[in-house]
Amino acid sequence: MESEPTTSRRLADHPTVRRMAERERSRPAPVTAARLREICLDAGADDVGFVPVDDPRVAAELEHARGILPAARTFVSFCVRMNRDNLRSPMRSLANTEFNHADDETNEVSRRITRALQDAGYRAVYPAPGYPMEVDRFPDRIWVIAHKVVAEAAGLGVMGIHRNVIHPKFGNFILLGTVVTDAEVDEPSAALDFNPCLECKLCVSACPVGAIADDGGFDFQACYTHNYREFMGGFTDWAETVADSADRADYRERVSTGESFSMWQSLSFKPNYKAGYCMAVCPAGEDVIGAYLDNRREHLDEVVRPLQNKSEPVYVLSGSAAEEHVTRRFPHKTAQPVTNGFPDEVNDLLDQIGPRPRPR
Repeated sequence: MESEPTTSRRLADHPTVRRMAERERSRPAPVTAARLREICLDAGADDVGFVPVDDPRVAAELEHARGILPAARTFVSFCVRMNRDNLRSPMRSLANTEFNHADDETNEVSRRITRALQDAGYRAVYPAPGYPMEVDRFPDRIWVIAHKVVAEAAGLGVMGIHRNVIHPKFGNFILLGTVVTDAEVDEPSAALDFNPCLECKLCVSACPVGAIADDGGFDFQACYTHNYREFMGGFTDWAETVADSADRADYRERVSTGESFSMWQSLSFKPNYKAGYCMAVCPAGEDVIGAYLDNRREHLDEVVRPLQNKSEPVYVLSGSAAEEHVTRRFPHKTAQPVTNGFPDEVNDLLDQIGPRPRPR
């Protein structure tokens, strides 16, 4: 085994080490908010804000930020706009194409910001805006950074009663990204001093499972079971259905051809959301609200009612409030009892919690 002095001398004589020794190495100075904003906008972000990782408003995220970057000092929170009318279409392939491409774009923006910071001498990492996540941890926390929490603190918007962050200009038609960096920003961003949410309750009226209550309560189970049917929980239920089926005829009795094709589409491309209607109908935000204020009836006729009137399967837990809501409120939709992939103890806990109140 080589001695320590021999190893050290060999390292010191390495050409790369000798070149580095000739340079003056020092930690980069704090970056100005104006410069960092310029970097992010040049990378493709539509808006951006900055929050120190030790800010009390993001206290719950500090350990997670330091978990992926021990020297973390700043959250760089940004948003990417989405095309509104794609998301509003009753043809959900249009909405999901936009969701998926915007998700890819958000990842690309995250990566460009991270590269720019790295090239400037800082360290930086970025978690995905959605999936992939640390799903092996389930049912514990699987997301790396809570993008919505950071975005609110960074002034990019406030969560409405539908739990989507509403940007004051772009409305809720955005995807969020976060970069964690050891760069120190000279001027952190301020949170918004108002909530762009109009509390018009259109999201309440459009949600097929009644996940959003009039009083602002939110039923996570109902939303997850239907909207995320072709993500991990719904996939687990489908896979178990395949395993439990005695033969091809039995499987086709349990699962329609359309459902099989839809699951195939999600597996071969990207998982598709089943609704997202709360986002589709939201009229908040300066870029969005004009048409709603000009003619509310037209907004109802062209945006809200086509989603309400769409005949479709709605995935619910058997005996749940969501099943009752679909049957009563949308008799032309088909309540389809399934499981959501959660262990029994998690479902029991969610049942005890019930609809969650709106955060204030």
